[in-house]
Amino acid sequence: MSVSFSHFSSGSGSPLTIRSFPVAANSFHTVSNGRIVLYGATSTCRRFRGLKYWLTESLNLRHWNRKCGPVDELKIIKNQDKDGSSLSNERQDSEGVSTIHVPNDSTEETRRTTSHIQTHPLKFSVEGGRAPSLCIAVIGATGELARTKIFPALFALYYSGFLPENVGIFGYSRKDSTDEDLRSIIASTLTCRIDHQENCGEKMDAFLSRTYYINGGYDNREGMIKLNALMEHIEAGSDANRIFYLAVPQEALLDVAFSLADNAQTEKGWNRIIIEKPFGFDALSSSKLTKALLSKFDEHQLYRIDHLLGRNLIENLTVLRFSNLIFEPLWSRTYIRSVQINLSEDLVVQTRRYFDGYGIIRDLVHSHILQTIALLAMEQPVSLNGEDIRNEKDKVLRSICKLDPSNVILGQYKATSGDKVDVKLNSRTPTYFAAALFIDNARWDGVPFLIKTGMGLIKHRGVTVYDVTVSRRSEICIKFHRVPGNLYRERIGHNIDLATNELILRDAPDEAILVRVNNKVPGLSLQLDASELNLLYKDKYNVEVPDSYEHLLLDVIDGDNHLFMRSDELTAAWNIITPILQEIDKNNITPELYELGGRGPVGAYYLWAKHGVQWTED
Repeated sequence: MSVSFSHFSSGSGSPLTIRSFPVAANSFHTVSNGRIVLYGATSTCRRFRGLKYWLTESLNLRHWNRKCGPVDELKIIKNQDKDGSSLSNERQDSEGVSTIHVPNDSTEETRRTTSHIQTHPLKFSVEGGRAPSLCIAVIGATGELARTKIFPALFALYYSGFLPENVGIFGYSRKDSTDEDLRSIIASTLTCRIDHQENCGEKMDAFLSRTYYINGGYDNREGMIKLNALMEHIEAGSDANRIFYLAVPQEALLDVAFSLADNAQTEKGWNRIIIEKPFGFDALSSSKLTKALLSKFDEHQLYRIDHLLGRNLIENLTVLRFSNLIFEPLWSRTYIRSVQINLSEDLVVQTRRYFDGYGIIRDLVHSHILQTIALLAMEQPVSLNGEDIRNEKDKVLRSICKLDPSNVILGQYKATSGDKVDVKLNSRTPTYFAAALFIDNARWDGVPFLIKTGMGLIKHRGVTVYDVTVSRRSEICIKFHRVPGNLYRERIGHNIDLATNELILRDAPDEAILVRVNNKVPGLSLQLDASELNLLYKDKYNVEVPDSYEHLLLDVIDGDNHLFMRSDELTAAWNIITPILQEIDKNNITPELYELGGRGPVGAYYLWAKHGVQWTED
């Protein structure tokens, strides 16, 4: 018996098209002319039950689409910048046989592509008859970054309700694994929020059930065709957006990106690509990389991620300044004497990434440090739109003077056999960088921006931030000028610099905003003291601070790109640090050695003295 589904209508005059519903893997029988043919059950009774189920689900789906539309499913998605639409790649023929069209160039490729799909019994739960409105693929799914950071961040967003219930999560790698293998790998890394753990187990099970693995093999083109076919089947022909997180080595980036661009992008929603740093080795290689990526993607699709920019400290820079009247009028060279930025790391991990040629300048200074300065020093943007903020950041980066070697101190820690760290003792790659930067514009002319970042330094004010395997401590200190004609000069003491006002921002877990002011010590005598007005976040807010990857992944979903470097920002940042990189290569500069657990190279203190500034921690 055969039924022509084209005779049925939803009531709107348009014929119904079949939507995917759970079928067994052995229902895949024939592949011909680029079609996978799905046959129903053999008995007449089962055929009618299947027909009844399909009619009910199809009518419900049509009703939901008319009432809400697929965009309403994920309300947090703000920028639905779709680049067109295409016909559904699944259709119903006159015999009631469901077919899925798979893009390929030959029948043999079709067989290879569909062989992976046939291993999945297609158990994807489509709640309320709805297909997923968002699919997220992690390329390099079996690596440490994906396992320890990306998948836990995705689950945290899912658990907290920031991802749709029926989101599709796809892991892509070269390893010969299965869905269950991937689920087992990431299950041990998933945790629920301390402050709300309701239905934690159920949420984990639901999240893992929506996680799929694709063995891409060593041919990324073929692998991306497999990924796209599985995504299209899970999406069931509905409008859906896609995010691709490229957690792959730099040398594999372009091959993966090109294969993805040609074979895995959707035409029924937006596509966004997340790229991990480093963004090139130098200005030339970065420019070539950017041109290559822009030959396949639009700028607005690219999200160059630096997880350190996802910290609350960074977001607070603009909030503190632009939402408080007491700070904005003071935010210039008229009142600010210097700005200090400190990012130090405990040496508790393997440090190969610093010695394979990239070093601390390319790893931290190029992106995190310079982006922090740009956010702190920029003019007020027209709006909170990501492009408006990026425009202002780019202006600051282009106004920063190229680094003068006389204003730079390089260092490398002394490693011994007892330090148990992975280093190459004959390497000249710096593990410490200190510099004085200047911004050549009307607001900041003459104000030194003093930066210091290094590994194995002394613990800074007891603040420890654990990030993957590195313990980091961040602090920004804005020092104001002395009070002119201070009436209490004699009461302050011999070092009047200790009496200058300061605004200090510290990073988690002891995140705080401090304002240092002068006040009278209680008593009959007139004695002044410099005290701190302290907003300690853990005392004020009894909430768990989200991981920076959660913050940035949610920004990608929302289409908020203000914390991601645009191509022109990338170029401007390379222009700042290139003179120092050239000096290191040309003159073979040997970094100054410093002890583990110390304060870093002595030369840094001469640099501060040169600019008449005392470092905050001293």
